[in-house]
Amino acid sequence: MKVAVLADNHANWVALQAVYEDIRSWKPDLVLVGGDVVNRGPRPAECLQFIQEKQRQENWGVVRGNHEDYVILVSRPDAPHQGPAFDVHLPVFWTYQRLGCDVSALEAMPLQYSFSDPSGGEFRLVHASMLGSRDGIYPETTDRELAKKIGPPPAVFCVGHTHRPLIRRLNGTLVVNVGSAGLPFDLDTRPSYARFTWTRSGWTAEIVRVDYDLRRAEQDFYDTGYLEQAGPLVELVLIELRDGRSQLFNWAIRYQDLALQGKISMRAAVDRFLQYENS
Repeated sequence: MKVAVLADNHANWVALQAVYEDIRSWKPDLVLVGGDVVNRGPRPAECLQFIQEKQRQENWGVVRGNHEDYVILVSRPDAPHQGPAFDVHLPVFWTYQRLGCDVSALEAMPLQYSFSDPSGGEFRLVHASMLGSRDGIYPETTDRELAKKIGPPPAVFCVGHTHRPLIRRLNGTLVVNVGSAGLPFDLDTRPSYARFTWTRSGWTAEIVRVDYDLRRAEQDFYDTGYLEQAGPLVELVLIELRDGRSQLFNWAIRYQDLALQGKISMRAAVDRFLQYENS
């Protein structure tokens, strides 16, 4: 039995197509998607439609990530449509508009996908961990922390969210973070996914990196209007794509609260962050 799992594509259409072609050449029995299909990237509608098509035609399994949740939140009637909070979440609102202001497909995504392997063991996929869609598993996560994040131990526990791939074993559980199929944060800009193989000896896994046209992916930021229309934060997302390392997390720690309180404009917050990072 062969299972391919990708996650955290983040609306990177060029990367998604490259990863799909590699997966197709491997011919798995099942393909799973670990969330964050949309948002933090320029082609959310195309990527979501592609995944939905594969769900219908090839029975792909999909779980919801925190970025699907973000888009759902801006669709609510009480979501801000002006002021500092709106400015901070403008990239998410842009994604919502690109999806035709329809979040029904995102809301329909389950938080967990599980199936039983031929020996009766559980293969479990969630976006980040059993502690929530933003509580991720990192290479530096301790065994004690990891046990809490896994919950009741399955044969395989598979996640994404951190954009940093890993393969570990803990008390009989094969733990795999598949990395990101569109926005890696481990200084390798190639998208990744995981291949799982079950034999009578149990499950094995490997992380696969896929070469793709990074320049075409960058051009989508311009061609779609994402860079021009979705606010200054998109400049940091473009750096993430080019450099293979996170920007928004550190920006949020330093400037998000100030921006939400209206004490600093988004333009100034991004400029100061870039100046700080390059100083």
